Amino acid sequence: MIMNKILTLIFTSVLSLSLMAKDSATKAFLKNAQTGGLKFNRAGVLHASNQGLLLVAEAGGSLVAIDTEDTGKFKPVKPIADLGAKVAGAIGATPDKITINDLKANPETGTLYISVHRSDGISTILTLGSSGKLDTLDTDKLNWVRIKLSEKLNISRISGIGFFDGRVLAAGQSNDAFRSKIFSIPTPITHGSSAAVFSTDTYHVAHGRWETKAPIQSFIMTQEAGTPYLVGSFACTPIAKFPIANLNDGAQIKGTSVLELGSGNRPIDMFTYSSGGKEWLVTHSMRFHKLFDYTPSKYWAARINMKLIAPSGDKTNKQAVRRDKGSAKDPKGVEVLEELHGAVQVDAYGKQQAVLLREVKSALNLEIVTLP
Repeated sequence: MIMNKILTLIFTSVLSLSLMAKDSATKAFLKNAQTGGLKFNRAGVLHASNQGLLLVAEAGGSLVAIDTEDTGKFKPVKPIADLGAKVAGAIGATPDKITINDLKANPETGTLYISVHRSDGISTILTLGSSGKLDTLDTDKLNWVRIKLSEKLNISRISGIGFFDGRVLAAGQSNDAFRSKIFSIPTPITHGSSAAVFSTDTYHVAHGRWETKAPIQSFIMTQEAGTPYLVGSFACTPIAKFPIANLNDGAQIKGTSVLELGSGNRPIDMFTYSSGGKEWLVTHSMRFHKLFDYTPSKYWAARINMKLIAPSGDKTNKQAVRRDKGSAKDPKGVEVLEELHGAVQVDAYGKQQAVLLREVKSALNLEIVTLP
């Protein structure tokens, strides 16, 4: 069963990381590391991993890997009302002058990382721990490396980052004829290096055509029959999977679309969790068309039974399953999560929880919710 395969994969990954626990993120993942002097070029999306590894996307198509030295026991943060105002104050601005680009949780310690950009061009990473104090990530004494994803392509943005089976993966959009790209970086991540680049060709279920321009907005990694796949979602929410093993630099990857959540949505975050003996994929989106009757905010999320990601027969691409947009609970195995209504940013937190920034009137509140 796919759930058992995923749980085995997660267990194996956690076990391998625990065996390397004596190694720092620098020793395990970085090569030719720099110390101090790090200035972000408009920090964007983030990915936080074990052993204190933090990945930061930058404008212009570069990626920074940082050894935050944040390891140890899980110590959850507490809810904070109007955290958005506190974030703005921490970088000397008002809430209307900042953009929170991402919120990610250290899966080992529970520390939160917040990527924030000020309207005058300044960007930084803030940290929030169990003490409730917001701090700027102090990189003066931390080790880091920076790579440019491609020396040939003009990368307009990086939309997602992940870490899986000894490699960093990033999704983005370039100026190439095949604009949707997946970038692969083996570990150790070498300062000054570049990535292998793959183009994607995906059937957009809502549009009824194959497309090479729309970038993957968010993704997770999974495995089927020993083969690793990137499972990503695009604008108008087709969910497609891409095999990533044994690919050559410059290859074109034909995706397999397996599900469509509804046109008029832009995915923001994806993660998995277990509940009720099932493995669920959470896709968190922003709706840019008329709201559904059961979603009071343009920010909403659905959980998807992972069995739908590995369909049998011909339920792919043109015949991919389409969610019943008129129902909050589709009998096919898709359920809208009321717990995440209004969430501007969300990430997995602990075993069956999510941490989120929820839009409440003009405020952004930090909340921890239990998922069904």
